Amino acid sequence: MINRASLFDIALTAFAPLVWGSTYLVATQFLPADRPLTAAVLRCLPAGLAMLVVYWRLPDGFSLLRMVVLAILNIGLFQALLFVGAYRLPGGVAATLGAVQPLLVLFLAWPLLGVVPSLRGMLVASAGIAGVGLLVLTPAARLDDVGILASLGGAACMALGFVLTKRWAPPMPLMQFTAWQLTIGGLMLMPLALLTEPPLPSLTVLNLAGYAYLGVVGTGVAYALWFRGVHRLPAAAAASLGLLSPVSATVLGWLVLGQRLTIGQSVGVAVVLASVWLGQRQKM
Repeated sequence: MINRASLFDIALTAFAPLVWGSTYLVATQFLPADRPLTAAVLRCLPAGLAMLVVYWRLPDGFSLLRMVVLAILNIGLFQALLFVGAYRLPGGVAATLGAVQPLLVLFLAWPLLGVVPSLRGMLVASAGIAGVGLLVLTPAARLDDVGILASLGGAACMALGFVLTKRWAPPMPLMQFTAWQLTIGGLMLMPLALLTEPPLPSLTVLNLAGYAYLGVVGTGVAYALWFRGVHRLPAAAAASLGLLSPVSATVLGWLVLGQRLTIGQSVGVAVVLASVWLGQRQKM
């Protein structure tokens, strides 16, 4: 039975993947094309620096090396791969590949957290992947090898960063931890973006709105709530909430871009939501 406090924690944590599902729409409709690393930097670094101004404090009681490792996995490498996948694949395909994350969390938690994955947990995670596949994959889906590898790599980074954050439990306030993660991750990405991508063109109002939305809502607020959920919820329960991202991406495509929902996609929505609901009853 899930009590009221747990429902509140679940709802706040679910906000992050629901917002992250909009990344595919915003990246393709609002941002300048072919600049995935630049988009990742502008999403993370300004938000991290702004948060540091308010919550400034040098990290203490926590290994700098561990902080850097988590920033690479949770922010730097993950955001870069996320945007590469978003630019090179249809949002639904990228979201489907990212849906392997809950299953990866189960297997990584075995050696790193000492928790043997249950058969029920693996079935729930697998059902979630199948539901996402029904939700977003169509015969017309465009596949790109680089985009596929980027999306799978991003899911692996997020899963490992998730489990290591759970294992190391950084002893610092939530907002301070979030600010340092975003700042370090953004600083790591900036040289790569400057060296490998062309300068930004003159930005339109839509471009600025897209970057502002991703930075404030999709990064600052979303990551703070996500890291809060990582600490408060069982790992399997929090990881299963990541399946809400492709649901959000598909619904936004329907509402904003006028994409039709088929019977198979409707079944996929039901399967994904059932998997998320069952996932909240996993203990790890």
